[in-house]
Amino acid sequence: METITAKPSTFYRDMFRLAFPIVVQNLITTAVSSADVVMLGWVSQTALSAGSLASQIMFILNLVYAGISSGIGMLAAQYWGKKDTHTIEEVMGIGMKLSIPVSFAFFALACFYPRILMLAFTSEEELVQAGIPYLKIVGVSYLFMGISQVYLCTMRSIERVVFATAANASALVLNIFLNAVFILGLFGSPRMGIVGVALATSIARGVELLICLVDACHFPVVRLRPRILLGRNPVLFRDFMKYSLPAFGNEVSWGLAFSMYSVIMGHLGSDMVAANAVVVVARNLGTVVCFGLANAGAILLGKAIGAGHKDSVKADASRFCKITFLSGIAGGFLIFLLRPIFMGMADLTEVSRGYLSGMLYINMYYVLGQAMNTTVICGIFRSGGDSRWGFACDVVDMWFFSVPLGFFSAFVLDLPPLVVYFLICLDEFVKMPFIYHHYKSYRWLKDITRDFPG
Repeated sequence: METITAKPSTFYRDMFRLAFPIVVQNLITTAVSSADVVMLGWVSQTALSAGSLASQIMFILNLVYAGISSGIGMLAAQYWGKKDTHTIEEVMGIGMKLSIPVSFAFFALACFYPRILMLAFTSEEELVQAGIPYLKIVGVSYLFMGISQVYLCTMRSIERVVFATAANASALVLNIFLNAVFILGLFGSPRMGIVGVALATSIARGVELLICLVDACHFPVVRLRPRILLGRNPVLFRDFMKYSLPAFGNEVSWGLAFSMYSVIMGHLGSDMVAANAVVVVARNLGTVVCFGLANAGAILLGKAIGAGHKDSVKADASRFCKITFLSGIAGGFLIFLLRPIFMGMADLTEVSRGYLSGMLYINMYYVLGQAMNTTVICGIFRSGGDSRWGFACDVVDMWFFSVPLGFFSAFVLDLPPLVVYFLICLDEFVKMPFIYHHYKSYRWLKDITRDFPG
């Protein structure tokens, strides 16, 4: 296993090797979201708005996976630095013991109580009725993801980013193709509208799980064995919960706050919802490189800490921050360049187009704050097992500042929708000075591994 040093040449080579496949995967994920927006926009604005709101359930579930994956990533990367593959297998097993029951619960809610879920996001009956059949079908995909997402996260943590990207990309490309087939009625298929998007997602996630299971039967280093789901390691489980629960809380707190933003916009009208569906695609594209850097940073820095090379970590963390700052500026400029494309991505009303125009300008600067904070909190801090600080920071910032400000400005002051959107997009910049102070303290830099027998 290659040792990471503080030499810039080694750092940049390792960073590119890990970050590039993750960026490609994120780009394909954004492409799928873009395809959904474009194709549902062709169907109707109602289908676009309903699909956007219904997909918030998947968004929340992905946050659960992100929390579990953070626990896996923090521990697996450091144990990878120690070359302890047996413990990594146990970490993966713990992750699956948590993800599979959660996936089943979301499956049951989406398939049997879809109306209740839709009413949480909008009171417009037209959108509720359009979203119900979507949730009933897409809910099946949640069962597949409970296994595949944990397996792929583990593979990324041990630097198998090319395989993880290939597996996920295959499913996402298939998703785009099936979207076209089921929405547009290609190859003799009936035009299924929003239901076609759900069916395409479920089939693609099933294929992704199949790829993971086939790989698990052949990859000899870290194996997905049945015994890892049955075995017990109380000490490791406590470690997993100690580091993953704050990360899980962080992801869920952040994600629920973003869902509250959707609730606010959902009650501001379908025009705002439709505009936001396009803006999400633009924001995802603007931050795609930054999030890839955050994931790569967590792996590289965590591996270095586990291998005992703490001296190199401070210098490499600084380099990650500088690269992220530049990529955040580039992301905002990219949104500016592609603004005409985003404006024509869906068949929107004139009111919705007016909202979209302003929201794109706001996101040109917003992506820089989101990029910097994500890289430091989810990449650098978590590489040393520090997930509690980010959790506390996001809870205070979003639930005591941004969400109350959004509701107050929208429903008490009755401010224009674009002003409300601008105010809730201040969240990343409010917490930035506190994040920088904690980063410079280096209290996040810790070795969290243990020496287990065998």
